[in-house]
Amino acid sequence: MTLALVMSGGGARGAYEVGVLSYIFSDIARERGVPPIELICGTSVGAINGAFVAANIHDPAAGMSRLLEMWRALSLSNVLGFNLLQATRLHRIVLGGRRGGGLFDATPMTEIIRQGIDYQQLRKNLKEHRLRAFTVTATHVATGRPICFIDRGPGVDLPFGLPSAIQVQPAHVMPHHVLASAAIPIVFPPVFIRKELYCDGGLRLNTPLSPAIHLGADKVLVIGLSTDSETPEIRKGRFPGLPFLLGKVLDAFLLDHVNLDLDELDRINDLLSDGINAFGPDFVDRLNAAAATRGAPPRRFVSSLAIRPSRDIGVLAMDFLDRERAVLSKTLGRSLLRLIDVGEGARAADLASYLLFDGLFADELIELGRSDARARRDELEAFLYGS
Repeated sequence: MTLALVMSGGGARGAYEVGVLSYIFSDIARERGVPPIELICGTSVGAINGAFVAANIHDPAAGMSRLLEMWRALSLSNVLGFNLLQATRLHRIVLGGRRGGGLFDATPMTEIIRQGIDYQQLRKNLKEHRLRAFTVTATHVATGRPICFIDRGPGVDLPFGLPSAIQVQPAHVMPHHVLASAAIPIVFPPVFIRKELYCDGGLRLNTPLSPAIHLGADKVLVIGLSTDSETPEIRKGRFPGLPFLLGKVLDAFLLDHVNLDLDELDRINDLLSDGINAFGPDFVDRLNAAAATRGAPPRRFVSSLAIRPSRDIGVLAMDFLDRERAVLSKTLGRSLLRLIDVGEGARAADLASYLLFDGLFADELIELGRSDARARRDELEAFLYGS
């Protein structure tokens, strides 16, 4: 059974992924050993965390300590670089030109991704068969197509039969691949890879289940960044402002795909089960034989387990803004704070939850991730170590 770890995008919400990962690779692995994860697939902030896991799979406990330290050391005013020079370049977001632009300076985030991840060790872990493959998804700006960059170990074939919109490219994953996958449009500038511009992979393929399955995964552990159900966040009779609407746009781009992909996986599993019940135990073999005649990949049962936040991260962001408003006003400035705050009348700050790259907020999400993973420990252990 081939086990895949899949992590989606969500900006600063990615600290929740770190909490879940920390519990798995530190607490559970201390007693049960390192989980036999062979495939790691990440998009956006999931590509950052995924690259860190892939580069430390040889010593995950120590790696998780460094990943926790990195997130907890984040300073909002440093990560979201915004100064007078940046303000003079804002016209590039609207007008374009020979140089790309983003609302924030990506240099601080670039340094974190370049220096915090050992890409040579990542490559060594693939070469020495500690992992079969690591994938990073980005969006090709010119065409809008999702591009799945795949770094493989020896003897691992490129997947085939993915949806036609997804383009597969073999690559040795480097900082620019991860940066491109995490470049949220408007927020950060797009990134060049071989003279082509790329941005956040979550726009088209936020939950990279398809690459994981076509690489041979039989079991998929997904770490999501939204709750199962959301409640209305703004009082009736109020017209939402731009921060509220931008938050909802990012929700649609970066969060909704998780449920859609898992629902599609359940439909395929149900179809195979119904076929066996209706036509006998050889139904799947006969179906795959017919599919092979047209060059389609075989179908098989793929089990999944999704760990999601037990609390609405947008609500947590609103609470954090309320508590830390005085401090944030000094470090970010009132204008920038108003930009990421939904304002009075809302009970959740979705936009802020993507942009609060702050150690204190990250620590809250890390502890939530650890708590949620702890609550489902028995289920996690059965899924990770069972046949």
